[in-house]
Amino acid sequence: MLNPSIDSLMNKLDSKYTLVTVASKRARAMQIYKDQQIQKPVSHKYVGKALEEIDAGLLFYEKDDQ
Repeated sequence: MLNPSIDSLMNKLDSKYTLVTVASKRARAMQIYKDQQIQKPVSHKYVGKALEEIDAGLLFYEKDDQ
């Protein structure tokens, strides 16, 4: 089972595409800079940690109107 659940994640962002994009960019940044915002993450993988940050409300994105 996915932790956090897809339902709780979809309440934070507007689409699954946005969820995947934000999580993947944050996971790459965590790999490069070694900076996670969650103190004790459940997941050991970067994508899981990024999803936990989204669920905790620590990540935000700005929609580009192009």
